[in-house]
Amino acid sequence: MTTEDFKKIADTIPHEPGVYRFLDESGIILYVGKAKSLRNRVASYFGERKGRAHKTRVLVKNADHLEFTLVETEADALLLENSLIKKYQPRYNVMLKDGKSYSYLCIKKERFPRVFITRRVIRDGSTYFGPYTSKYRLKIILDLIKQLFPLRTCTLNLSQSNIDGGKFKVCLEYHIKNCIGPCVGFESEEEYNERVAQIRNILKGNFSAVIQHFKKEMQKMAENLEFEKAQQMKEKLDAFNDYQAKSTVVSTKIRDVDVFTIASSEKEAYINYLKIVNGAIIHTHTQELVINLDDEEEDLLQYTIPVLRERFNSIAQELILPYPITLTEEDLTITVPKIGDKKKLLELSEKNVKFYLMQKQKEAVSRTNKQTPAERILRTMQKDLQMDVLPIHLECFDNSNIQGAHPVSSCVVFKNAKPSKKDYRHFNIKTVEGPNDFASMEEVVRRRYSRLVRENSPLPQLIIIDGGKGQLSAATKIIRELGIEDKVTIIGIAKRLEEIFFPDDPIPLYIDKKSETLKVIQQARNEAHRFAITFHRDQRSRAFLGTELTDIPGIGDKTAEKLLTHFGSVKKLRQATAAQIAEASNLNVAKKVMDYFKEGEGPKEA
Repeated sequence: MTTEDFKKIADTIPHEPGVYRFLDESGIILYVGKAKSLRNRVASYFGERKGRAHKTRVLVKNADHLEFTLVETEADALLLENSLIKKYQPRYNVMLKDGKSYSYLCIKKERFPRVFITRRVIRDGSTYFGPYTSKYRLKIILDLIKQLFPLRTCTLNLSQSNIDGGKFKVCLEYHIKNCIGPCVGFESEEEYNERVAQIRNILKGNFSAVIQHFKKEMQKMAENLEFEKAQQMKEKLDAFNDYQAKSTVVSTKIRDVDVFTIASSEKEAYINYLKIVNGAIIHTHTQELVINLDDEEEDLLQYTIPVLRERFNSIAQELILPYPITLTEEDLTITVPKIGDKKKLLELSEKNVKFYLMQKQKEAVSRTNKQTPAERILRTMQKDLQMDVLPIHLECFDNSNIQGAHPVSSCVVFKNAKPSKKDYRHFNIKTVEGPNDFASMEEVVRRRYSRLVRENSPLPQLIIIDGGKGQLSAATKIIRELGIEDKVTIIGIAKRLEEIFFPDDPIPLYIDKKSETLKVIQQARNEAHRFAITFHRDQRSRAFLGTELTDIPGIGDKTAEKLLTHFGSVKKLRQATAAQIAEASNLNVAKKVMDYFKEGEGPKEA
């Protein structure tokens, strides 16, 4: 993607939190990123080139297009970004490929349950709370739980038979009062589970019963004059009340579900699909449909849902939809949620599909007013050069000679502001002797356009002459003689100050150095100069090698060129001694040249 590509879509990117994805031409995800403001974050990739890292420049260069998904909060964007990175392993997300997940607080399913932080969610009946994007706040919660409700941290098998058999002894955790000692029967399972129930209330947000417990404990501490402990308990409770709320993007209460929503206009419809696996969004997709006049949204959903489920290999047995529909697939549960996490997922999908529809409508309006880069450049040239028509076809001329030797000229052709090399032409100057650029320009312009007029071929809208007033006047003279002055615009460009001259106007036009008009004119001028120089070198080489030296038996083109380069002419070579010729080549060549000249068959002065 280029900066110009981004400018075309910048207005369609919202200032809302979300996740963006750079994709290549094949649709492969190159990079996944999160943003508090999607437009601001994506714009940073297309800022000043010097300020961008090499990796970023390579990413943008390889990217073909951009996709994004809206979410409610920046924390949600972080969670969705993590899910997508782990699913697709994008090439440019190197720093995030660490295998880490989000932290949960687990209440293990076992006798005398442990409570601990984990990154793995195992479906073994244990209860998981989270995920938590802040490990620091999660540790505050766990520390609070441990201080309020002492629990075991060991992994011993606390079966009743093991406890009764006296297989265990109390450890250091018991002595520092972090555990009451259920391993040796100092605490019953009922008492232990009562404390676990209070922990569940805290993590679920059911504070009323727990708060009463806190107040009783603080009151007891105050009565015992333990004011510092009472204050510490109050501070930890305040910190706990401020812990991070759970996300709408990932939920341990929701397992495998598919979410579908639809938005439509008169001619098109869009269906948004969220694929949730183990409570995490692993894929988002918006399918575009072309609809007929009598298609209802319910019909479109019935048709599209099975197609998308098959395409993305979904095995979810529950669908979250905005309204109930009938599907051919059996054993599917269709949920139309009113509250809770499922409702939030439905709202998230609806938000994305509505925005997608709005974006497409804006793009449709933009396309009606949008110009291609070539059209924009041509209209700019038409305005700057005050032309009546667009310069779709332009031709540029340049001469090349060295002190009048082997004079040639070139004509390069641009169509739609791009070189059309198959239309390039070069000319050997036939009627001019000596270094006369004006006369040479008259000859090639006459030859070029008299032929086009004679063959009734299309004329260019713009003719550019590489040179100042003299060359322009010479070309204009021929244009007028041919009677095509009113059909073309002719200008000259002077190299020193990049001045643009018009016929019969002594005051040049100065175009902004950054203007696309001047850039195209300069490109055409440089291309004409290159083409003329190349042709002139070819002609000079042919003339240079067109010497009778190549008639000498055993003397080839390379040897002849080497000798002429050294001596400058055949005349001087003829006057040279054998030693001088051998010095320029070798004794064998010197003998052949001397023998040729001695026989009286050598060339005369060249």
